[in-house]
Amino acid sequence: MKKIECSFAAILVGAALSLPGAAVLAQGTNPAKTARPAAGKQAAASPAFEKVAAQAKEAREAGNLDEAIAHYQKAVTLRPNWDEGLWYLATLLYEQDRYPEAAKAFKQVARLRPKVGAPLVMLGLCEYRLGQYDESFIHLQQGRQRGVGENPDLLRVMGYHEATLLLLRSDFETAQRIFTGLSRDGLNSQDLIVGMGLAVLRISALPKQIDQQNRDREVIRRAGLAQHYFAQLNVADARTEYERLIADYPKTPNLQYAYGRFLIDTRDDEAGLVAFQREIENSPKHALARLQIAYVKIRNKEPEAGIPLAQEAVLMNPRLPLAHYILGRCLFETGENAKAIEELEAAQKMAPAEPRIYYTLARAYAKANRRDDAERARETFARLNKQVEDAAQRGEQKADAIEEKEKP
Repeated sequence: MKKIECSFAAILVGAALSLPGAAVLAQGTNPAKTARPAAGKQAAASPAFEKVAAQAKEAREAGNLDEAIAHYQKAVTLRPNWDEGLWYLATLLYEQDRYPEAAKAFKQVARLRPKVGAPLVMLGLCEYRLGQYDESFIHLQQGRQRGVGENPDLLRVMGYHEATLLLLRSDFETAQRIFTGLSRDGLNSQDLIVGMGLAVLRISALPKQIDQQNRDREVIRRAGLAQHYFAQLNVADARTEYERLIADYPKTPNLQYAYGRFLIDTRDDEAGLVAFQREIENSPKHALARLQIAYVKIRNKEPEAGIPLAQEAVLMNPRLPLAHYILGRCLFETGENAKAIEELEAAQKMAPAEPRIYYTLARAYAKANRRDDAERARETFARLNKQVEDAAQRGEQKADAIEEKEKP
């Protein structure tokens, strides 16, 4: 099976080349209104330009890519702001694996069409191929924010590459959420499955780095396959694969943790708690496993049982906002309001854009009769929650190790 990076890119370029370039850039607007620049904004085309532009189109439609590239290069030299020609030149260069040249052309298209996301996304894909991962992540994010219209192939390839770059940034939860969406779309590539395995096992690496010689490839692949089954709502096969994995690799870091999260998501709290406890036995300083247990205790109306575990997590990782938040929740639910406020305020300072912290803070402030603080916290929660909802509409929603199924 072809790697997802290659197959997605081929689909994307093929789709782009099958449409009028200006229409692609306009993202669904009337091609007749976008095929040429508005009158007065660009000098009339010269006969030389018209001739070479026609030659470029003819060569492209005939599949003579090298010839088409040469003609498009001449055409954009004659008319540097010809966005349609630059788009076709860039996509042809991309298809030929000429990524530095393609990146330069996509950058020019992005400058000419500042409200369109596709050129930035393609620029990000070029940078990904060149190993410029920080730049790639920035441009993929900017492209998503601008929007790419109704282009499912582009959305998939963008999502996959974003998820792999999130692995490098150790944002495993958001990466897993994106991989889950791709799995639910019916994708089954080995790159996707390995990426999912890296996410659930919390390994900061790119799927392409986990080759056949990698000693951990099999456990990564199988963990990804188990979670892939679950993403496709095949709970029985997911559980079977996880159970086999646990039997084969009982001491692998984060495997018991991944299994525990799967069990909690299937509402098997008792088995999930056992898995988290085994992860703690394997990795005594595993703060997240402790927080998962503490959250289950909150959800099951046993917050007092979660306090010691959350306290241990805070001591192990005092810069983890989730630890202070979960401890604050436990303390609030057990009536230790003053201590709860201290922990929630600590979490708020570390994660000032996290709405659920303000929701609980508002409740704690109200209970302490701090009415002004409670009102400010409620207003902040409403504002931030709206931002989160808007971001989710754009496909930018972040995930966390503990996803509360209902509003806190």
